[in-house]
Amino acid sequence: MGEMIKILGWDDLMMMKKMVRDVSKQERVIIIREYDEEKDKLNVQEMERKCEVGPTNGETSLYTDDLGDPISRIRHSPNFLMLVAEMETENDQKEIVGLIRGCIKTVTCGKKLSRNGKNGNGNDIIINSNIQGNKFIPVYTKLAYILGLRVSSSHRRMGIGLKLVTRLENWFAENGAEYSYMATEKDNEASVKLFTERCGYSKFRVPSVLVQPVFAHRIRILKRIQIFRLPTSEAEKLYRARFSTTEFFPRDIDSILNNTLNLGTYLAVPHGTFPSSSWPGTDKFLRNPPKSWSILSIWNTKEVFMLEVRGASRTRRALAKTTRIMDKALPWLGIPSVPQLFRPFGSHFLYGLGGEGPSSVNLMKGLCGFAHNLAKESGCSVVATEVSSCDPLRLGIPNWKRLSLEEDLWCIKRLGEDYSDGSIGDWTKSPPGISIFVDPRQV
Repeated sequence: MGEMIKILGWDDLMMMKKMVRDVSKQERVIIIREYDEEKDKLNVQEMERKCEVGPTNGETSLYTDDLGDPISRIRHSPNFLMLVAEMETENDQKEIVGLIRGCIKTVTCGKKLSRNGKNGNGNDIIINSNIQGNKFIPVYTKLAYILGLRVSSSHRRMGIGLKLVTRLENWFAENGAEYSYMATEKDNEASVKLFTERCGYSKFRVPSVLVQPVFAHRIRILKRIQIFRLPTSEAEKLYRARFSTTEFFPRDIDSILNNTLNLGTYLAVPHGTFPSSSWPGTDKFLRNPPKSWSILSIWNTKEVFMLEVRGASRTRRALAKTTRIMDKALPWLGIPSVPQLFRPFGSHFLYGLGGEGPSSVNLMKGLCGFAHNLAKESGCSVVATEVSSCDPLRLGIPNWKRLSLEEDLWCIKRLGEDYSDGSIGDWTKSPPGISIFVDPRQV
């Protein structure tokens, strides 16, 4: 029988050309190195502009602007690193085709009973106790965080993301990190697959990102709620006393509270709880806490990055503008107007949320109203926070479901064989608690 001869068509030739081009790409040397701000800044910004950031719904996309500082989201961490993937082009030029950011911090991974009421370092006041009156102290671990993994769309499926993660994990281990974790959208299949199937991470926590729009009108705070701004040292003392055993609580909470991006810590109690209109002091508060109270701190993410919603139709833009016009003209009606989201806008992030008592949810709602008004004065368009999905205080956090993320997937990996503490064991296998403490430096 004679041989069958296939006549190649245009599509076949184009496919062959693509295969040759892909093989040529894979043969090029990829170099993973540390980010050089002076040398790489413009190229990194150009690559990130081409990469879509945030959730998409088929019509709109959320983009971020780092305000000319590619390491702005890790700069305030105790120890951080940014890596870039560099590849030679066909004309022997070098092109940045990927990048990744990471940082290391010491956080709470659990708690244990104290034998003598001291934790050994003198920093944390031990207040948490069980019904027998035994004192709990935090168990700390050195935790690494991965964020901002980007690979150029024209260079994906070449193993660049895996190379970046592996190199960054090596740096984590060299600097004593025991665990590494990352956060991504639950529906981001590519990211979830990379970390869970190829990098050895396991699904760990699923907190909720709650976003409240900033209206054109101020939110009225009920007179039966009294709000105090705590001095930084007083806030630190209270956080260490009440929250040091909360999962992910940062051991260097003082660095966060003293950071210029921190806009203050605010505590709400029922009006008349304290005889004076001034804050009575944390020591007095801890000795005799009120029946109900709530607390939160505010981080100025507007100075770290800006966001922008792109791809919205003219109709949607017009409707949003109409709500703002009506809200400004009739502020006493409290119309829930859509803020300006279709050009770069700023935000504030609420962290360190907590409270106790039967009225704590209503008090938290009052604090969120206060934070909304502060964001309005600062020219922000949204106020966001992240809390455990089972945190009872989330009922007091106003939010729009369309702007929020119900399930923000956190994945974790144990980097070494040594556990941080014998009473905790492998943190990756621990059950979730009621609350988590979200570090605003890595938002």
